[in-house]
Amino acid sequence: MIMLLNPLNRRHRLRCDIPVVPGAFPLVGHLPAIVRDLPRLLRRAERTLGSHFWLDFGPAGHLMTCVDPDAFALLRHKDVSSALIEDIAPELFGGTLVTQDGGAHRQARDAIKAAFLPKGLTQAGIGDLFAPVIRARVQAWRDRGEVTILRETGDLMLKLIFSLMGIPAQDLPGWHRRYRQLLQLIVAPPVDLPGLPLRRGRAARDWIDAQLRQFVRDARAHAARTGLINNMVSAFDRSDDALSDDVLVANIRLLLLGGHDTTASTMAWMVIELARQPVLWDALVEEAQRVGAVPTRHADLAQCPVAEALFRETLRVHPATTVLPRRALQELQLGQRRIPAGTHLCIPLLHFSTSALLHEAPDQFRLARWLQRTEPIRPVDMLQFGTGPHVCIGYHLVWLELVQFCIALALTMHKAGVRPRLLSGVEKGRRYYPTAHPSMTIRIGFS
Repeated sequence: MIMLLNPLNRRHRLRCDIPVVPGAFPLVGHLPAIVRDLPRLLRRAERTLGSHFWLDFGPAGHLMTCVDPDAFALLRHKDVSSALIEDIAPELFGGTLVTQDGGAHRQARDAIKAAFLPKGLTQAGIGDLFAPVIRARVQAWRDRGEVTILRETGDLMLKLIFSLMGIPAQDLPGWHRRYRQLLQLIVAPPVDLPGLPLRRGRAARDWIDAQLRQFVRDARAHAARTGLINNMVSAFDRSDDALSDDVLVANIRLLLLGGHDTTASTMAWMVIELARQPVLWDALVEEAQRVGAVPTRHADLAQCPVAEALFRETLRVHPATTVLPRRALQELQLGQRRIPAGTHLCIPLLHFSTSALLHEAPDQFRLARWLQRTEPIRPVDMLQFGTGPHVCIGYHLVWLELVQFCIALALTMHKAGVRPRLLSGVEKGRRYYPTAHPSMTIRIGFS
């Protein structure tokens, strides 16, 4: 990691009496180390500077990072705002639920949340929609015998999300292209010229938003239809508070964004863990054979405890969202420090996912911690989905599709007499920010 820090910037400095991690580069700050080796950077900073320190996120600025367990409570704190997310990435997240607080957040969330609860997903037939798509994809993997896993899970997740929207198969290539251009807004320099990422990303966003507005109009014209988008529009129109369609369109776009990269990463890591731990694969196959078919309703998921444990333990050990930015609206007591109002905060979910203070034997991948538990799931157990007012609205959707994927994978591969095998190294090429995922080059064989 030493090579990822600036050797010419070793001077110890303070901001608001809190130490700044040395080694930042001009313009990009600590981003090289954050992107490539965030776990070691956090451990090194805690060991040398204590539980509170500043990290330089380059264009996103300095964020005061706290590895004290008290920082987790910031996700529920009334004097901590999510609006900083919009400041960091206004082109992508402006006007969406993840950037709003208080009444504006409740108003928009209440208008659409029913569609994402288990009852709403079951009524919309989401499980029945997803199951054949997932089965077809894993059957294609079986026939090919070898895949680049993250590329495949990414394509599968886009197919699932686009199927939610009812996009015809012939239109999928155009949507794929626009979606890839949209993602350029995450890292686009603030230079708006023809051919540059910012201009392409904005054009893709405007094109996608125009298509989503047409989906909304179609849903209203065919109110009797079922489906997630139709249910969202129906719930939105029935809400007591008058909201513009801009709010609805922005949050459908958020569904497109939030449901792809992070879930594809988790799905890829699940296959990697199954490949490198044969005992996990055997347990999953045994469960899949007992269940006999891919579950399609949330009521069916209780029959799949091994698949659910695999989903939860993968999220814990390999969190797709590693940090969350927030802003202190008032002066806060955080651990042993007073944090001034206006401070930009970083809540390191990655640190808490693998903290010995929160999890027994945190470095071990153990399904038993979920299979043998007797108490309900705690907020800290699902911190990848947030907590409090900003708990991820797509939690139940992700839970359903990842359990479906596990059972489909096990049934398909076991029937052919094959199992996943790791064909390349895992650690090289991992990325931790702005979202985390395994290397794009990891290959899985089925033999």
